[in-house]
Amino acid sequence: MPETITAERMHDALEQVCDVIEEQKMYLSELDGAIGDGDHGVNMAKCFREVKKKLSTNRGKDLHSILKEVGMVVLNSVGGAMGALYGTFFLKLAQEATGKSELRLADLVRMFQVAEKGILDIGKAKLGDKTLIDTLSPAVRSLEKAEKESKSLSEALADFQQAAEKGMESTKEMVAKMGRASRLGERTLGHQDAGATSCYLILRFIAKGLTKDVKAQEHGASSLHLTQINDHPGTPR
Repeated sequence: MPETITAERMHDALEQVCDVIEEQKMYLSELDGAIGDGDHGVNMAKCFREVKKKLSTNRGKDLHSILKEVGMVVLNSVGGAMGALYGTFFLKLAQEATGKSELRLADLVRMFQVAEKGILDIGKAKLGDKTLIDTLSPAVRSLEKAEKESKSLSEALADFQQAAEKGMESTKEMVAKMGRASRLGERTLGHQDAGATSCYLILRFIAKGLTKDVKAQEHGASSLHLTQINDHPGTPR
């Protein structure tokens, strides 16, 4: 029987995202403060507190409804570009989940492809610009590759996390070309992008939460190795 992801598991995974954003708000703001205005973590935490409130009211709903409601909360709770980008991300995931009671790898590939395109269309950033795209795009490519190689869903989600992490870390070697940080030019080298980091946390904890559901369907499978974000004190274990 194919590995699948249920609405209940997606709901639980999104709750984990809310928790980790709250836990890492100071770290995200610290990263942002190095080359930006220093409020990324605070704004993200404020937003995902509202998301968690919404999640407390929609357990039992279908995948489309859960993701759409999250997207609308994000869109309306974070000011500036991040609200639009992450709001679009979740709304596009919801769009592709319409009519589905459970998800397989092919569904996830399509969902994340459409979400990536939505962000590219409105954000205008490209790979290498030192933004969340440097985390998201490699993760999406890894899902596509896993599908082509007929990997299991759990293997695909492990690859997804690893690709997202590598993408996030790659921003340290980039010069910012978007937003306020772009005005600093070469001085942004050596600094990890805050948006790329929050994107990694979102992707990692979605994948981590979904993997639990998949693993329950695998008999005798080894536990998934979850990589660490970095050596910063207080980062998620």
